[in-house]
Amino acid sequence: MSANAEISRTDTDVAGRIAAYNWQVLTDELNDHGNAVLPGLLSQRECRELAALYEDSQRFRSRIVMERLNFGRGEYQYFAYPLPSLVAELRTLLYPPLAAIANRWQAALRHEPHYPETHAAYLQRCHDAGQTRPTPLILQYAAADYNCLHQDLYGEHVFPLQVAILLSQPGQDFSGGEFVLAEQRPRMQSRPEVVPLTQGDAVIFPVNERPVQGSRGPYRVKMRHGVSRVRDGRRHTLGIIFHDAQ
Repeated sequence: MSANAEISRTDTDVAGRIAAYNWQVLTDELNDHGNAVLPGLLSQRECRELAALYEDSQRFRSRIVMERLNFGRGEYQYFAYPLPSLVAELRTLLYPPLAAIANRWQAALRHEPHYPETHAAYLQRCHDAGQTRPTPLILQYAAADYNCLHQDLYGEHVFPLQVAILLSQPGQDFSGGEFVLAEQRPRMQSRPEVVPLTQGDAVIFPVNERPVQGSRGPYRVKMRHGVSRVRDGRRHTLGIIFHDAQ
């Protein structure tokens, strides 16, 4: 696929899908379990075309081989600006409902809500602070690859939620490679959670921490995420991170 090629879709496709989700249910899932799934956010065609972009180096600003940095095994590439139109659209359209949740989390933790209504306004805040490098990325895993538990923190400004979209079909393109979350509550052992996904499904999850209701009110818990070992085949994921990097 050439550097100038775009993902074929109509602009109303993704907007309509995002608007059709029950965001109150998704909010409850995030509050109760630390993650929420958007089933069928992308079509099979959109997934295949996005995954194919991985071979077009002109689309990306950097490539990371995880084993060299002890991040796991596999690799990923960060998109360069301008983002592919579908990736930019996902970032723009997913941000407002997630910002509403993020502000409620801020209030629960007795912080002033401070995330603006639009992603453009939030990005301007990042860029004013020197965080100007785009963070959406595609991850590629082959057999025996995995991603260690981690957090995607890139500077002073960190939007508290992010989205991962599975671009490959489990059982057909790959096996293994489950999306994994670990939650560390104070003075407790870590709680793991595996989130089953099929091609085109997206999972919303915390970047760093989230509020949990306790007997004396809400308290914060740390979250990390990763991917278990891919047993065979090849797995691609699109990561949507809403803050930019320094």
